Amino acid sequence: MKKSSTSVQELPGAAVRRPTPPPAWQPRTDPAPLLPDPEPFRVLGTPAAAGADPALLLRLYTELVRGRRYNTQATALTKQGRLAVYPSSTGQEACEVAAALVLEDRDWLFPSYRDTLAAVARGLDPVQALTLLRGDWHTGYDPHEHRVAPLSTPLATQLPHAVGLAHAARLKGDDVVALALVGDGGTSEGDFHEALNFAAVWRAPVVFLVQNNGFAISVPLAKQSAAPSLAHKAVGYGMPGRLVDGNDAIAVHTVLAEAVDRARRGEGPTLVEAVTYRMDAHTNADDATRYREDAEVQAWRAHDPVKLMERELLERGVLDEDGVRKAAEGAEAMAARLRERMNADPELDPMDLFTHVYAEQTTQLAEQAALLRAELEASADPASGDAGSTGGEAAGERR
Repeated sequence: MKKSSTSVQELPGAAVRRPTPPPAWQPRTDPAPLLPDPEPFRVLGTPAAAGADPALLLRLYTELVRGRRYNTQATALTKQGRLAVYPSSTGQEACEVAAALVLEDRDWLFPSYRDTLAAVARGLDPVQALTLLRGDWHTGYDPHEHRVAPLSTPLATQLPHAVGLAHAARLKGDDVVALALVGDGGTSEGDFHEALNFAAVWRAPVVFLVQNNGFAISVPLAKQSAAPSLAHKAVGYGMPGRLVDGNDAIAVHTVLAEAVDRARRGEGPTLVEAVTYRMDAHTNADDATRYREDAEVQAWRAHDPVKLMERELLERGVLDEDGVRKAAEGAEAMAARLRERMNADPELDPMDLFTHVYAEQTTQLAEQAALLRAELEASADPASGDAGSTGGEAAGERR
């Protein structure tokens, strides 16, 4: 009986030779359709702008103006001591607004710490969006009310959560898409790679929007990645990569709408890279002049997303000076309400530290809560020794 040509053959005095394995290394999909275009997609300033929906353009413009004022007001609140920290998205408003407006009510937004504006544009109360950054609460809002996940301070940890929610929705038969926001710095985290891999393998209905604003705090993109673009990273996971001008609000909305529709049809995830720029410092605690030149910032100000949209709409007759004035007045009214509410001292309960941490409180948390409750009750009891001692005596005892 002849041996099969693929069977293992043992030769005298030689190691066992194994057959060539099946060609599993070959790509499962054609990589060409997954590759992003060589240049970012644009609409403003091109003939395509004439075909854009005027109502959508006006809504985008109004939200851009409001978003810019929101950023400047929140930054001012940090200087007044009303906010502990604020990571401004000035210059990135087109990405934030487009991400919020492209989703249906049933969809979910997964923001990072810089994406408070996207949450507000989705309908979240501006004060609630800032509660975490004020240091008053774990999140500050009910994620289920507007389907906005908690603002994620650790880089990229919201991405696997978005994939998990999207995959679970698909298994349940729910027509839901998750849109996850992340910065260019977040693409250097392991959570980014794990999320994209799971999403592609599971064909989860999720869209990843990378806001490439040029810097991970002080580290420029060139020192983070040698890829042709961050959108090219999509090919390695088997999903399409799209490259878009992140300061062109209608272009970002168009690309995200296509990606969301694709996910909703069951065709899997998309990675979108929006090329934008962080005009302000990383946060109010950062000195951006130490690592970038003012000339660079000024060059990007000429590509301001608010001014780009305003100029286009004025030239096309979709917007007039009265419309510009009304948008500015509406934004100023929002800022005044925000300022008034943030200037009121919040009423805080220290026991809230243990609320909404776990569905069922752990033994350790229960013990910690009991200790804090006892300390609070003791400090409030006028008969306690601490309450009757002088400041100097108490300080001496503590020393």
